Amino acid sequence: MTHWLEHCPEAAREYLEGRKLDEVECIIGDLPGIARGKAMPASKFASQSQFFLPNSIFFQTITGGWGEAAGAEGFTEPDMVLKPDYSTATAAPWTADYTLQIIHDAFDQKGEPIPMSPRNVLRRVVELYQGEGWKPIVAPEMEFFLVARNIDPAKPIEAMMGRSGRPAAARQAYSMSAVDEYGPVIDDIYDFAEMQGFEIDGITQEGGAGQVEINMRHGDPIKLADEIFFFKRLIREAALRHDCFATFMAKPIEGEPGSAMHVHHSVSDLETGQNLFTGPHGGETDAFFHFIGGLQTHLPQVVAIMAPYVNSYRRYVKDHAAPINLAWGRDNRTTGIRIPISEPESRRVENRLAGMDCNPYLCIAASLACGYLGMKNGTRPSASYKGDAYENEGELPNSIHEALGLFEDAPEIREVLGERFCEVYEIVKQAEYDEFLQVISPWEREHLLLNV
Repeated sequence: MTHWLEHCPEAAREYLEGRKLDEVECIIGDLPGIARGKAMPASKFASQSQFFLPNSIFFQTITGGWGEAAGAEGFTEPDMVLKPDYSTATAAPWTADYTLQIIHDAFDQKGEPIPMSPRNVLRRVVELYQGEGWKPIVAPEMEFFLVARNIDPAKPIEAMMGRSGRPAAARQAYSMSAVDEYGPVIDDIYDFAEMQGFEIDGITQEGGAGQVEINMRHGDPIKLADEIFFFKRLIREAALRHDCFATFMAKPIEGEPGSAMHVHHSVSDLETGQNLFTGPHGGETDAFFHFIGGLQTHLPQVVAIMAPYVNSYRRYVKDHAAPINLAWGRDNRTTGIRIPISEPESRRVENRLAGMDCNPYLCIAASLACGYLGMKNGTRPSASYKGDAYENEGELPNSIHEALGLFEDAPEIREVLGERFCEVYEIVKQAEYDEFLQVISPWEREHLLLNV
């Protein structure tokens, strides 16, 4: 066995048992969460311990344009040093040959972590927790749509054709027969996940036409972010096998609910493993309330990360299965911050604001940053909300432009996430927004062409 394979997870080694590894995909997530990198023959990968990519991959917009974020040195595109994290090695079972994917970490040529790398941003936040003797734990939920192939961007996205020969139906939340409609796609998702060594806690039908939710088991924030990063590709590949698309857009279909990435949080003592949200007799602790207070105080400042595109804000619609507020409540899905039913040792806080279009590393980092500041500052939350929180006014920014303004004026958040990352993120997101403003939409042509 090649020496480096000995450091890979058991699932990766089992996938290759009795087979020849042909190719290794050396990948890293950029700001949108797209996998960038190089594919190389396995023999070539085995002969080197690092490779290089220009740092400009972190200045690229979702459209392939560029933000002017290089800094005082100018747009010279110096190489970053990318080093493999063998613990992330996993199969790419949809490929024609036997291929492994390995996530790499980014360093500058002096060996310092690249501050714009989303995985490095999340590691920075986790290390702040560890410095306090705390261990953050997360459990993400992924929502997405399976839709009909759409090769013309001018046409609306439509529901996929189900097994019955009819389009997937909406308003069938938790229906088993609705899941059966696209059972072959789900079967491939299960198979791919098993080959990749990922554990799915459950799959359910959501309220939208062809909308699915996957729940993941709780664990280490970086490991879970890696898995979401891998899962997005896995799910897209499974869908393509069955003549449909998987989309993680926050609001892909007009009139349907949006897709969220809810994140459950708890914090344990690094030495004892005790849940810090629960006291000796099972009661709620100051740390529990301070974490909630931190979310209430700082979440508006990081909505630009959790809702990163113009489309993201179409999801925040009153009475439409997405939060519009910063209220918190026990077992209340109308609040932006929910406390699920649990045993005291499993007490956790659910952040319901993020859309599934977010970068998982950055979303989890931002959410943990808010809770961290609440715990450090002793921030008290409002009283828990009783009843329908949609009855109140919205408390979230209405656009990416407004959200970026709040992000710019958030010194504590910027210190936790890293000022250089925040600068680059702002510039790239503003460049995307400027690109969007150059596009004339069908709504404008329909209502303005002959009426103004």
